[in-house]
Amino acid sequence: MAATLGPSGWWQRWRRRVSAGNGSRMLLLLLLLGSGQGPRQVGAGQTFEYLKREHSLSKPYQGVGTGSSSLWNLMGNAMVMTQYIRLTPDMQSKQGALWNRVPCFLRDWELQVHFKIHGQGKKNLHGDGLAIWYTKDRMQPGPVFGNMDKFVGLGVFVDTYPNEEKQQEVQRTQTYCFKALQRVFPYISAMVNNGSLSYDHERDGRPTELGGCTAIVRNLHYDTFLVIRYVKRHLTIMMDIDGKHEWRDCIEVPGVRLPRGYYFGTSSITGDLSDNHDVISLKLFELTVERTPEEEKLHRDVFLPSVDNMKLPEVTAPLPPLSGLALFLIVFFSLVSSVFAIVIGIILYNKWQDQSRKRFY
Repeated sequence: MAATLGPSGWWQRWRRRVSAGNGSRMLLLLLLLGSGQGPRQVGAGQTFEYLKREHSLSKPYQGVGTGSSSLWNLMGNAMVMTQYIRLTPDMQSKQGALWNRVPCFLRDWELQVHFKIHGQGKKNLHGDGLAIWYTKDRMQPGPVFGNMDKFVGLGVFVDTYPNEEKQQEVQRTQTYCFKALQRVFPYISAMVNNGSLSYDHERDGRPTELGGCTAIVRNLHYDTFLVIRYVKRHLTIMMDIDGKHEWRDCIEVPGVRLPRGYYFGTSSITGDLSDNHDVISLKLFELTVERTPEEEKLHRDVFLPSVDNMKLPEVTAPLPPLSGLALFLIVFFSLVSSVFAIVIGIILYNKWQDQSRKRFY
C-alpha cells in the first residue's frame, strides 16, 4: 500500500517498533503527516494512531504568536519565518523558546520533531544546541538550553558543544566532531527530573542522563528528524539524520513514569558560541495500544516523574504561607509571652534583692 503526500510521502518507508499486548513486535506505520484524516490502524490488533492538531505545528505556522489565543507561544528571540521557526539566530547571547499552550493528557504518544542546526562556526566554534521538553511548567527561561533548571518532567537535549572538553584532551575527527571521554559531539541525551536535580553543564549533563548517542546534525544538506515515543511507560528516542529515511535507535529506557497534563515545548540558547537553531515541524500522535488487566493496574496515573530503579531525591513541599490572622496571633502571643517573662524576671529579681538585704543586716 502506498501513500503520496508531497514532501512527506516518504515517511511511509520508516519502520518503528510499538509495544502492544504482552510483548514487542515490529510494525509498519504509515505516517500520513498533515493529512488531516481520521484514526489510522498502524499495526495488528487494536493499535491506532491519531494526529493531535492541538499539540502539533507545521507550515504555514498558523496559531503561533505571543497572544493568549495562540496554540503556540514564542519566547525570547524566537521568530516565525516562512519555512521554519528560528529559536535562536547565529549570534551570541541569544535565547528563544516555543511552547504549546494546551496541556497534554494522552496516555501513550509519539512526538516527531523536524529540526535543523546550522551556522558559520567551524572547528568547535559553535553552540550550544536545543532541547525538547515535556514538563509541568512552560515559558520559564533559564540556563538549561534556554529553559529553567530543576524542571519537572522530561528533557531531550541535542547538545552540540562538549563543555567537558575544557578539562579533557580532545581529539578532532575528520568530520569536525569532538571526542572527550569516548563521547563524540553533537550528542543526544535524555533526563527525567522531579524538580530536585540540576543539569550539570560543565559535565554535559552526564550525572543525570538516562542514556544517549552521537548525532552528527550540524550543517547537513538533508532533513534531520527526532522521534520521542512514550508507550506503556517505555521511553524510546530515535533519529533520522543520515538522509536515508530510516529511524536509527538512540535511547531506550523502560520504567519511565510521566504524569499527564504537562506541556510540550522546545528551546535553545547561545553564549559566546552560536548557531541557527530551527524547528520546521512538531507533530504529536496519540497511540492506542492494548493492555492486559495487569498492565492497567500497573500503569495508573502518577503525580511526579520518576524512573524505575533510579533514585531521585525527594522534593520537600514548601510550607503554605501564613494567613493574616495566623500571623497576628503569632505576633500577639509572642509579645504576651515576652511581657510575662519580663514581669516574672522583675519579681524574682526584687525577691532576690530583699533576701540579700536581710542577710546583710
